Amino acid sequence: MEISEKEVEAIVRSVLSGLGQKSFQAEALHVKDKMCSDGEDGIFELVEDAIEAASKAQKEWVHRYKLKDRKRIIEAIRVTSRAHAESLARMVHEETGMGRYEDKITKHMAVIDKTPGVECLVTDAISGDEGLMIEEPAPFGVIGAITPSTNPTETMINNTISMIAGGNAVVFNVHPGAKKCCAYCLQILHRAIVENGGPKNLITMQREPDMDAVHKLTSSPHIRLMVGTGGMGMVHALLCSGKRTIGAGGAGAGNPPVVVDDTADLSLAARELYRGASFDNNLLCLAEKEVFVMDNVAEELVDRLVGEGAYLLDDLQLKKITELAMVNKDGKYEVNKKWVGKDAGKFLEAIGIQEHREPRLLICVTDRSHPFVKVEQLMPVLPIVRCGSFEKCVEWAVDTEAGNRHTASIFSKNVEHMTLFGKEIETTIYTKNGATLKGIGIGGEGHTTMTIAGPTGEGLTCARSFTRRRRCMLAEGGLRII
Repeated sequence: MEISEKEVEAIVRSVLSGLGQKSFQAEALHVKDKMCSDGEDGIFELVEDAIEAASKAQKEWVHRYKLKDRKRIIEAIRVTSRAHAESLARMVHEETGMGRYEDKITKHMAVIDKTPGVECLVTDAISGDEGLMIEEPAPFGVIGAITPSTNPTETMINNTISMIAGGNAVVFNVHPGAKKCCAYCLQILHRAIVENGGPKNLITMQREPDMDAVHKLTSSPHIRLMVGTGGMGMVHALLCSGKRTIGAGGAGAGNPPVVVDDTADLSLAARELYRGASFDNNLLCLAEKEVFVMDNVAEELVDRLVGEGAYLLDDLQLKKITELAMVNKDGKYEVNKKWVGKDAGKFLEAIGIQEHREPRLLICVTDRSHPFVKVEQLMPVLPIVRCGSFEKCVEWAVDTEAGNRHTASIFSKNVEHMTLFGKEIETTIYTKNGATLKGIGIGGEGHTTMTIAGPTGEGLTCARSFTRRRRCMLAEGGLRII
């Protein structure tokens, strides 16, 4: 179901009017150190118990429940999640201190309404003289799912719908920086499942997430598949664990470049770049991180971005903000995590600039070697690099994306340019003439996911991604009637 702009605006107005009300801690179903007894609502003290309980639930889920039951329970999850979208967005914002509250509502609504369920589980059949063959997507069993702090509850909802639609159970190990909001989210999802006739502990988690729990997940014989949504370090660690893994760069593993050529509709480009790069303070891994623009239209693009509301940094301001946002370790820059996902206005305040309006995005004109270009920063700062030709735009964009093959975009009316850049960049998501948000169904066609498996090749995951192919063969021409 597509969310209209008016519906989003109505939700945001309602939410903002209630910001002075009780904080999320009072709402969170007792999500504190003693939030519930061990095993209640899917939350366990020990990950071993969470795994064992999920294993029993998965067997029940497969043997006792039909596809129509999966559909019914997944719809109940959607209904419950919609009712809590406001609370979840507020909780994530308060606990993590990152992003923009109103944009988190949009993200939640997208995963709630546009994550596919059992409808994408398609059976292939061949009937011939030698018999009847069918291949169907079957569950792996119990999945261990690692979730990030950038999209914590959004990923949990998205993974829950996709994974249980495929017939699996899930044991989550959430980011410690988002453990309260994730515990709350898991509790309400668990209650929706059980109250609508589903098995207890189809989704579980350890109360206190840690790396030891991850090791136990990867070593448990009950866990048939690991799914990691987050930074490349975590994905690589899972891939080296020996367990079958779907590795998804869901937070900090893409550094998506944008190319703008001299045929582009610059008004459209500025509008879409402003929306995409500022959305949730650029926390999404697929958000536009740097722009390579042909020199003869660069000045106009910058002017139009300023017209949209972006704040153009001068050289001194850029130097100060770079010192805030980046840490120089022996000549190699790393992101200062204290500034990840912070509002653009906070950066300006920190360097002594008091704006009469609150900007959503900072922009700067720089060269391709600047750390904001080379290092994916997950902040509302968009560097713009001027290039002498379209070919140079492509060359520098490919170099900066560094083979992550995650996301890229182009603004152009030249089909040959769009085709060439797509072939060279090889990304999982490639958008033309629109914000990269549209590549995951937020304002664009197609389904939504927070688990984008570029490293292991599954792409934008759905229920089918978390299944394995099983073939059944009825030989000797059985059931053939022609």
